[in-house]
Amino acid sequence: MAALVPDGAPWPGAVAVSGGGDSLALMLLLAQWARAEARPLPVVLIVDHGLRDDSAADAKAAARAARAAGLKSHVLVWLAAKPQSDLEAAAREARYRLMGEWCRSQGLKALYVAHNREDLAETFLLRLARGSGLDGLAAMPPLAPFPLPGFEGLAVARPLLGVGRSELRTFLAKQGLRWAEDPMNADPRFARARLRAAWPELEALGLTPLRIAGAARHLARAREALEASTARFLADHSHFEDGTMTLDGAALAALPRELGLRALAAALGRVSGAAYRPRFERLERLYDAAAAGTLTKGRTLLGCRIAPAVRPNARYGEATLCLMREPPRKA
Repeated sequence: MAALVPDGAPWPGAVAVSGGGDSLALMLLLAQWARAEARPLPVVLIVDHGLRDDSAADAKAAARAARAAGLKSHVLVWLAAKPQSDLEAAAREARYRLMGEWCRSQGLKALYVAHNREDLAETFLLRLARGSGLDGLAAMPPLAPFPLPGFEGLAVARPLLGVGRSELRTFLAKQGLRWAEDPMNADPRFARARLRAAWPELEALGLTPLRIAGAARHLARAREALEASTARFLADHSHFEDGTMTLDGAALAALPRELGLRALAAALGRVSGAAYRPRFERLERLYDAAAAGTLTKGRTLLGCRIAPAVRPNARYGEATLCLMREPPRKA
């Protein structure tokens, strides 16, 4: 926290607590830190996802633990129908949405979550298996925008990324506290559970969470450097006004491919307001067409239309590109 708060982590905040060892430890650590610093105490948010018969009992147990720590808690219930496929991702989105809506309603600017060193390493390996590039493999940052669109101004803070799971459980044991073990963490239907079961074999090969987390942090620094270069390029070679951007197409084409793709994605995001990047394959096709000068009739991507600029707006010469929001389609 001594590093996060000067970096801009808002306080007071809410802390996501499931009743498991990681989140219980974070709850207690944040409460101790707040008291030591004479700051407001965190508010505990507990999501009852309704995926197991005992999920309501687990939520009540987590609320009791918060009360015993002198903290206020709120149980948020996922009432929507549960999907038959990709349940893990749907449950994650539902948790974030419920907690994000509560934070927004209360004027809180940060949700603190208990992602730790093992979570960082597991995310790296899961994304590696999906063929992710640099952005996917780079370490999750200690402070990041909320992971769902529509929650601008709300941050996710991760104070425990440098701490191991076993260290957190040792801390709880010294406090004389017990924690719940979510059966989903051992359910082989879920990729993360299968990965956790494979840790002994991975560690025997030298692929320890500590080393994998270190590699992810190296990639995060590379991502930061690329993002800084992208921002400088757009500052020098684009103009944004009244929702429309003009872009120097010749300078874009002259960039190294990775920077060019990032610059184009960032430009599309600026114009569209989308919180996510376009699909990589479609972005590559658009970039190749822009670099080759074959966007004669224009194309659309991420809710934007990109085409050669008409002469009065061609501030960068004949290769100037114009990006604007795609007009709504007629019924």
